[in-house]
Amino acid sequence: MKPAKAVKSPSRQPSPNRQKVIPEAVSNRMARRIAIATGVPTVMGMGVFIGSYLLVTRHIAEVPTGVTLAASGGCFLLGVVGLSYGVLSASWEDTPGSLLGNEQIGVNISRLRSSLKAMRQNSADR
Repeated sequence: MKPAKAVKSPSRQPSPNRQKVIPEAVSNRMARRIAIATGVPTVMGMGVFIGSYLLVTRHIAEVPTGVTLAASGGCFLLGVVGLSYGVLSASWEDTPGSLLGNEQIGVNISRLRSSLKAMRQNSADR
């Protein structure tokens, strides 16, 4: 039996239209911020159900079902907002930025807008 020949794939040259990827340090920052900004409100939302159950079953207070649903829904909605906050507050620079990242939100929103504008321009040119 003959050994199989190794087939060389042609080297890929980066094309000018190739999309950029998010640097690993930035994606790690985003993941940490998203985990905190969505995790805490989500745990709170589940805690509302548990707290309400304990209050009702131990006859401490009568909690209407609508109040429980509204409070937990508000916490879960806060988690959705936290998802956007986690992405938009992460610094794209080498330095991590501040703890909350409030100064990065405006910068990242303008980057997002310019990126969307460029995508629309590219699709209109085709």
